[in-house]
Amino acid sequence: MSIFAIGDLHLPGGDKKPMDVFGSHWEHHFERICADWRSRVKPEDIVLIPGDISWAMQLGDALSDLRDIAKLPGTILLLRGNHDFWWSSLSQLRACLPENMHAVQNDAFDAGTCVFCGTRGWTIPLGQNATAQDEKLYRREAMRLEMSLKDAARMADGRPIFAMMHYPPLLPETLRQGTEFTRLLSEYGVKRCVYGHLHGQSVQRGFSGNYRGVRYDLVSCDALGFALKDVSLESAES
Repeated sequence: MSIFAIGDLHLPGGDKKPMDVFGSHWEHHFERICADWRSRVKPEDIVLIPGDISWAMQLGDALSDLRDIAKLPGTILLLRGNHDFWWSSLSQLRACLPENMHAVQNDAFDAGTCVFCGTRGWTIPLGQNATAQDEKLYRREAMRLEMSLKDAARMADGRPIFAMMHYPPLLPETLRQGTEFTRLLSEYGVKRCVYGHLHGQSVQRGFSGNYRGVRYDLVSCDALGFALKDVSLESAES
């Protein structure tokens, strides 16, 4: 079993919302992702999508996007991003997801050889730019991450734990002291964490590498050139 990741698909949600307004490199981006996906992913593989899946505002409008993704091979794990406003009721979402698609929220998913968990995350409060609201949401997301990690640790029994986040769990200026997210991920022995959210020039602020025992990878689709990243523990891309 191989494990792949790609985030921030930003599918249209039932409306025509061309992504090439953000640059010509976004033209036909989902078709390019699908071509790469079909060429590399086998039915027994796992694909992680850490947020910003669809521009839809309501679940009913997101279903066509979810079904298009589910036509692709592999078991697909979803995480909520900051633009996934259609993701409100977890029970309603899970009730209508295709068989090969699973939503992770405050819990973990047992894939047999390894366990997956995660949370959306939030902006890391930094210096004078930090607001009380950001601090509150940051702390809340850290609590949600620990809930998910506890569930993963309960399931894992020594098997590897992978984590997904949407917002970056660390930034270049946090490498010295770390963050609440990195503290928890290291404490619970996570092997690998993927995240997205960063686009364009902000991709340069993404951290990919090993930090305090955890391998981190930025996997927003434009940062990857619209091709999935192999994040298997034995991957040569590690």
